[in-house]
Order: sequence, then C-alpha cells, then structure tokens
Amino acid sequence: MDELILEQARELLLERVHRVEEKEEILLYDAVGRVLAEDVVAEHDQPPFPRSPLDGYAVRSEDIRGASRGCPAKLTVIDEVDAGYVSGKCVEKGNAVRIMTGAPIPEGADCIVGQEDSDYGEDTVEIYEEVRAYENYCFAGEDYKTGARLLEKETLLGAVEVGVLASLGRETVTVYRRVKAAVLTTGDETVLPGERLSGGKIYDSNLYMAAARLSMWGVQITSRGHERDDAGAIAERIKAIAKEADIVITTGGVSVGKKDEMHEVLMLLGCKRIFWKIAVKPGMPILCAEYQGKLLICLSGNPYGAAVNLELLVRPVVAKLSGREDLKLQRIQAVSESIFSRKSMVTRYVRAHYRSGKVQIPEGSNASGILGSMCGCNCLIEIPAGMPELLKGDAVWVVLL
Repeated sequence: MDELILEQARELLLERVHRVEEKEEILLYDAVGRVLAEDVVAEHDQPPFPRSPLDGYAVRSEDIRGASRGCPAKLTVIDEVDAGYVSGKCVEKGNAVRIMTGAPIPEGADCIVGQEDSDYGEDTVEIYEEVRAYENYCFAGEDYKTGARLLEKETLLGAVEVGVLASLGRETVTVYRRVKAAVLTTGDETVLPGERLSGGKIYDSNLYMAAARLSMWGVQITSRGHERDDAGAIAERIKAIAKEADIVITTGGVSVGKKDEMHEVLMLLGCKRIFWKIAVKPGMPILCAEYQGKLLICLSGNPYGAAVNLELLVRPVVAKLSGREDLKLQRIQAVSESIFSRKSMVTRYVRAHYRSGKVQIPEGSNASGILGSMCGCNCLIEIPAGMPELLKGDAVWVVLL
C-alpha cells in the first residue's frame, strides 16, 4: 500500500512493537529519566523523629503562655542540640533546650520558639512570644509514614522522585531497561565530521541529529555509523548492528534514484516490507520493514525530512517500547502569526516556534534539505492537504517537539 496517510503508517508500526519488559537494578545516581519497574513503599517514617523547623528553643507551651516583650517568660537553658545529634535531657517545667533547624525535638517539649522571639540567652533565656502546643513542630512521619506507597510502578523518575528514593536510604532502584536503537546513515555524498571534506561532499548531520534525538528520549544507542551507497555493504552492516538493538534507524537511499539502495537492501536481508512512502511533506519517501522481528525504519536522507519523521513515526514507537507517556505525540491548537503560501496536495509539517497559544514560522527556507532554520523551533505546524495558504490569524494544529 503506497502513500499511506500518517495515522495509518503510525498504526502499522505501533502494532508491531511491544513494551520492553526486561528489568535491571541501577544506581540511584543514574535513575533520572528511567521508568520505575517496582512499587516503592516506605520502610520507615520520614522524618523518623519529631524535628525542629527552625533555630530557637524547645519549650513547653504552658511555660510561655501569655509571654510578650513587656512580660517575657524566663526559662533555664539545660542543653543545646544541633542537627544530627540528640539531646539526652527531658524538658520539664521552667526548662528550655537551645535547638537548631532539623534537630530532634527533646522529650517533654511541645513547641519551638524562634530565636528572634528571644534574647538569645545561653544559661537562661527570655521568651517574648507565646507559642501554642505543637506550633513550629515537625511530627515524625510528617512527610510519609511507614507502609505508605510513595511511587508507583511505571513512574518516570525525575529529580524529585530520585530524592524521595534517597530519603528512603535506597542506593539502587529497579527500572525497565532502556530501549536500544542502532543508527546508520548512508550515502556517497556525506563524510563524518573530522574527515577531510573533498569536492562534492558534505558533512553527515543526520547521524548526529538522529542519535542525539533518540538519546533525548532515553534511548540507548547501541551502534552509530555511516555506510557508502553499496547495498551489500549496507545489508551486512544492518545484520551486525540489529543483533543488539530493538529498532534500527537508517537515513538515505529510500527514493527511486539510481543510488537509492535501501529497496535492494531489504531484499538482501529478506525483510518483510511494511510500507513505502507516506502522504506527508517533508519525509514522504520513508521505507519501513521488519527484520528478524525488529523494526527497520529507513528515513529520508534530507535532514529536515528525517527530523520530521523521527518525531511523527519514530517517537511514538519509542514511547510504546519504553512505556513513557511523556513521549507520546502532543497536538494542540494555536493561532498563526505567520503566512505560509506553499500549497501541498498532502499534509505538510512546517517548523515553527510556539509560545502562549501563538505560533510563528522562522525566517529562512523550509525545504527538506535545510536543517539550520529549525534551530530553536519547538513545534511543527500541521497544514492540511489541499489548504491553499496559511494566513496570519488562522487557527492551526501544532505538534509539540
């Protein structure tokens, strides 16, 4: 089936992949961006003891009832306790313990007086403010209590979640393993950065762009490389790199030119073709197949065309493989602040900047071979097939990047 609409192509890919279920235990330092593979239950109260929320004095509220600057309460300071230490003294009638933020509240005290409401006394202290029982008082288990389910399986771990795990004393955490992808670019016309740029050659941006974008989605890049326009060599490279990958992404060689080798590569590999071409610009010449039960997604060699289909087709595949809800495509409505007069018979995606409900197309070319004008863009404007032109003030759908 040629020139599928985008939704059909996406569904054909998604129905062929399944969530990665393998788990691994990793250090907490490495856990940001990973998906939790276990429920996390508190094994202790947090904090594990009543603690002071400020610097001051631990006292009995009944001893400072009615205290004011004109009529201060005078107490005997029997101890001082810093954070990380415990006072062995019990606060009885007429006593106070000098206390620092985070320190355990000593037995007998039921409130904390801030030091600014005192004369900062060391042997005796004058208290100038009445504080009620359990005011300025952090209870044991105030954050969470033993047995509470703090994090659910399938949670995407961010800085806060890692902090919660650390507060439990966890050094490691069980997560789903990362999706693995191999990236291969093709073409006689490109050379890798660092190599000499001879006549007729350009530097290969696709390899770096595709690998970088996949990495931003939490994908582990198992192989990255470039191959010349030789179907046999490309097929052998794919055989090798597919062994360790969940998906293989290539760019180039997917159209109908003399040097478009990927059709022959599929035959050499014995792949099952899924589709070729979709009704989208840029990126219409995309070729997708199954190789040994894994997706082989062959993108256009044009940098912007490759970038668009990474977002529209590869990203949803990664979202399903990884179980990351945040990677699913997000389409929202916006109002155009730009004019785009190029008509297309298929749906077109135009690079743009989205902000506060408005979207603007950057200056510069929107051609599929141009990548530079995409710098700083955070969305793609979706222009429906047959729409004569996009005008300022038109309502549009945008895909957030």
